[in-house]
Amino acid sequence: MACEATAYARAGLVGNPSDGYFGKTLSFVIRDYAAKVSLYESQEMELVPSIQDRSKYNSIREMSDDVIANGYYGGIRLMKASIRKFLLYCDAHDITLEDKNFSIRYRSTIPRRLGMAGSSALITATMRCLIEFYDIHIDKPQLANLILSVETEELGIGAGLQDRVIQVYEGAVFMDFEQSLMLNRGYGEYEELDTSLLPNLFVAYFTDLGEGSEVFHNNVRQRWDAGDPEIIQAMKDFAGYAQEARDLIVAGRGQEIGPLLDANFNRRASIFPLDPRNVDMVERARAVGCPAKFSGSGGAIVGTYEDEAQYEKLEAIMQVARIAVFKPTIEG
Repeated sequence: MACEATAYARAGLVGNPSDGYFGKTLSFVIRDYAAKVSLYESQEMELVPSIQDRSKYNSIREMSDDVIANGYYGGIRLMKASIRKFLLYCDAHDITLEDKNFSIRYRSTIPRRLGMAGSSALITATMRCLIEFYDIHIDKPQLANLILSVETEELGIGAGLQDRVIQVYEGAVFMDFEQSLMLNRGYGEYEELDTSLLPNLFVAYFTDLGEGSEVFHNNVRQRWDAGDPEIIQAMKDFAGYAQEARDLIVAGRGQEIGPLLDANFNRRASIFPLDPRNVDMVERARAVGCPAKFSGSGGAIVGTYEDEAQYEKLEAIMQVARIAVFKPTIEG
C-alpha cells in the first residue's frame, strides 16, 4: 500500500498572533507552496531524508548557506515527532494499529523560516498519510490539536492553533479561540468562509530573510504568562481586528478590510521590536497604497490591492529590493 498527502503554506490575514492566547484569527491557505509526504509499506520502518536533511556539502560556505536557507534542522525530526505523537494518540484512544511497517519521505516547496507555516504543513501531511495508511479517522478539530502537540509537547516549540486549523480545513477560515471553548472542549469555533468574498490579496517575502517563529512566540508566551498588561490588551485588539474583518467579508465588503491589516501591523510594532527589513516590506506596500501586515512571525507579508494598476506598482517597488510578490492561489 502507498499513499501521499499534501498540506499547503498559509497566511494569517488578520488577528495573528492571538491564536495561542484565546484570540481570533482569519487565515487562508497558499496552494502555490506545499509540503508533500509519501508513505509506502516496507519490511522495516524508515524515514528517508530529503535534500533539507543532508549532511554532506561541497564546501564550508555551502553548508553555511544551507543553514541560512533551512535552519539547523530539516524535516526528519518533524516527521519522527509526528509519528510518535500519532502512536501516542492511538494508544490513548484505544485505537489498535495494524502490525505493519512503512517508509516515509517528504519534499517541500514552502520557503523556510518565513512565517508561512512550513513546519506545520509537513506535520499535517505526515499525519494525513498515517491516517490513510492505518485507515483510522480523526475529527478535524482534534487533528489540528494533535498536529499542534507535535511541536508544543514533543519538540518544545512555541506555537498556536491557527496554522494547524487552516492547514486541516484549507480554503479560508475564521477562528475564534474563546477561553471557555478552549478550556471546556479543547478547541475553538472554526468557520469556513466563502473565498470568493475575499479581497484581492498578495503575499510578498524576501528570498534571503528568515526568522523562526519559535523565537517570536516564546517571548510572547513569557510576557503573557507574567500577566503583562500590554500583551493582554494587544491580544484583545488583534482579536477585534479579526472579528471586524470577518464581518466585513461575510457582508460582501471584503475590499474594506485594508485598514484592519494596517492596524494589526501597527499594534504589533507598538509592542515588539521588528526586523527593519521586514518592516521595509510593509512600508513599500503602503507606499503604493496597499495595506499590509506580517503573514506570520516575520519574513513574509500579506496585503490587499485594489486593481491591476496598483498591483503593477507593487511589483515594481518590490522588485527593486529583490522581494518576491505573487497573488496566492487559495482554491484548487
